[in-house]
Amino acid sequence: MISDPVKYGPFDPRDIQDAVEALIFASSETLSSTSILATLREADERVELTDKDIDQLVDVINQELLDQHRPYTIEMVAGGYAFMTRSEHHRWLRIFQHRNAARRLSPSALESLAVVAYKQPITKPELDIIRGVDSGYVIRSLLEKNLIEVAGRAETPGRPLYYRTSTTFLEHFGLNSVSELPKPREIEDILKDDDMAEHRQLMLELKAELERQQNTANTSDS
Repeated sequence: MISDPVKYGPFDPRDIQDAVEALIFASSETLSSTSILATLREADERVELTDKDIDQLVDVINQELLDQHRPYTIEMVAGGYAFMTRSEHHRWLRIFQHRNAARRLSPSALESLAVVAYKQPITKPELDIIRGVDSGYVIRSLLEKNLIEVAGRAETPGRPLYYRTSTTFLEHFGLNSVSELPKPREIEDILKDDDMAEHRQLMLELKAELERQQNTANTSDS
């Protein structure tokens, strides 16, 4: 809890902590400390907390959730806070989540998304060469789902569009940045080998927001 009660204005410190937790819980998108603070100040300008204070309050909330043995925690995802299930509970949810993930994205879409994630920014012609098939349909599908976005044009003949993963991609996969993705071998090698089946399974786990990458990253690097 923040030590200086003046920062809370007319509110009880516990009320502010509960408000921060409620805002993160109720939001359909990740919330940054700045966004949370702006909401609190809109309610009452006498709240003098800082972004760092909000971060400290989140730490207090997480400690209480841990002490209460709750199956979830607040994590930084795509630059903002969001509730996430704890990694030790993922094995109980894997089958259910994999079933839902498979309904949302086809194998070809997962394959294409994996290539974009690891090779971004990438053009459609480059994606076609890697996959060995035309990727026009899956690119449109991924754009419609807001999992990828346009990232400019290449300085090559025809000036094809560059594509990269979006903030929605980070939110779906529970990542704060693409640097948290596991590091497999080059995508071209994966696509040529039987290991591609394992890679698709990885993308399913990411899409299900169950695996937080670390164990898979260690396996891929070994």
